[in-house]
Amino acid sequence: MQGLAVRIGSLLFLGWVTVGAGLSTAYQPIWFKDGHITGQAQNLLIELRAAADYGLRSEDYGADALALQVEQLRRTPTVTVAALQDADRALSISAWQFAHDLHFGRIDPTEAGFALRAARTPLVPSALLTRLSSSSDLAKDFAALEPQFLHYRLLKTALHRYRELAQQPELNQLPPLLRRALREGDEYRGSADLRRLLVALGDLPHRDPVASKSESAVIDADLVKGLTQFQTRHGLRADGVLARKTYQALTVPISARVHQLELTLERWRWLPPFVTPPIIVNIPQFRLFAFRTTEDSAADIAQMPVIVGQAYRQKRTPVFVSELRYLVFRPYWDVPTSIVRNELLAPLRADATYLERNDLEIVEGGGDDATVVAATSANIEALAAGRLRLRQRPGANNSLGLIKFVMPNDHGVYLHATPARALFDRVRRDFSHGCIRLSDPVALAVHVLRANPGDWSAPAVVAAMNGTATKRVVLKVPLPVMVLYGTSLATEAGQVLFFDDIYGHDRRLDALLRAKLTRHTEQSIPAGL
Repeated sequence: MQGLAVRIGSLLFLGWVTVGAGLSTAYQPIWFKDGHITGQAQNLLIELRAAADYGLRSEDYGADALALQVEQLRRTPTVTVAALQDADRALSISAWQFAHDLHFGRIDPTEAGFALRAARTPLVPSALLTRLSSSSDLAKDFAALEPQFLHYRLLKTALHRYRELAQQPELNQLPPLLRRALREGDEYRGSADLRRLLVALGDLPHRDPVASKSESAVIDADLVKGLTQFQTRHGLRADGVLARKTYQALTVPISARVHQLELTLERWRWLPPFVTPPIIVNIPQFRLFAFRTTEDSAADIAQMPVIVGQAYRQKRTPVFVSELRYLVFRPYWDVPTSIVRNELLAPLRADATYLERNDLEIVEGGGDDATVVAATSANIEALAAGRLRLRQRPGANNSLGLIKFVMPNDHGVYLHATPARALFDRVRRDFSHGCIRLSDPVALAVHVLRANPGDWSAPAVVAAMNGTATKRVVLKVPLPVMVLYGTSLATEAGQVLFFDDIYGHDRRLDALLRAKLTRHTEQSIPAGL
């Protein structure tokens, strides 16, 4: 433990009384009474040593060293005031850091490149430590500091289950595939091992080995069913075929799945509480969730597939929180300067008909009423220099489709329809330049306009999308939009879903966590402790 307390020098803890520049001996410990450790302190040690159940690491809080320090005090016939003070101070520092990490997360989201600033209730160290050191149920008090989302709690339950599975590292060590793809009726010498794995993961029900002929080397209908379920949970094409991608997912070490759950729990700690029903996009899941209430139960959420930005760094969909304020029916698409320069200037210069064939026009000035100018060589060069801009006219071929949902942000990202409907048939859907394309924009428009006056039924929305004029509709009640990144999700039905780390954000967060030295540094202790 080497003086967790020493590191804070003369910082004051609860119970200290200052005398000049030093500390008086009128110290009243909060974790010891009459020289003996309190029940609350013993429960604190239990919680710190079980930090893994929260998706944290007990070593970050010096749990074992604290327990040893306390045990040494218990065995010492005569405990000095200094030793008692040091142990009490160390317990408080660890309690504070553990509570802080549960409440806010271990990493500042801006370090991970995420524009998230959690509006969680601030923690007052003195009040928090007073409450914890006198608590009748410390586990409950710590749980109250965590995000109060249902799906956060479900993820913690899944973490416990996968930790148990990780104790069997041989469980998913399957024999290699000797063919490119194996289908129902094909032989695979790992069929029995595969069946046991799928049963353990919950993708197949447990059955009597004799009755189910589970030792057979043939991939039977049951195995196909289990594979299909596994593929669905892992964002793979659910065809029941044992091919390369499915095999790779099956053989990912379960300890790596545990870490995915831990990283997602960390990110969920960064989120503000739901005050108004939000719209959430989970990037690696390629899915949007529209909340009807502030509760995150499945019955209160509408869902739809989406397309997100490509994996190239400059085309990724950013992680941020904004507010949906208005919709535009039959929008113009103002082509971003980066797309103009990197993708469109060459064909514009080479083909005089390119603009008209793609419903594009060069304009001068801002807004939808900007002046259209001729596609002369001079104007194309002015476009290249940024003095003019390029836009696409409203219509069925517009890249935004017939409706866009505007949530002002520094990234120029919004939700919109798309004419490229066939892309929604793909399993992996990172195809855009950063904006989020909707599979069912009509349903989302009905949802967000439900508080607006007038008729905003599905037929009315479709009529506005297919009208003749561009129309802006401001939401009566703006809605929070959270564009997030979680590579795991636990459902109310008990399934645990895993998604590919398409942008490498898991790797980056893992590196940040590994780079963090012990959290018990002087910098991590708030002023006044």
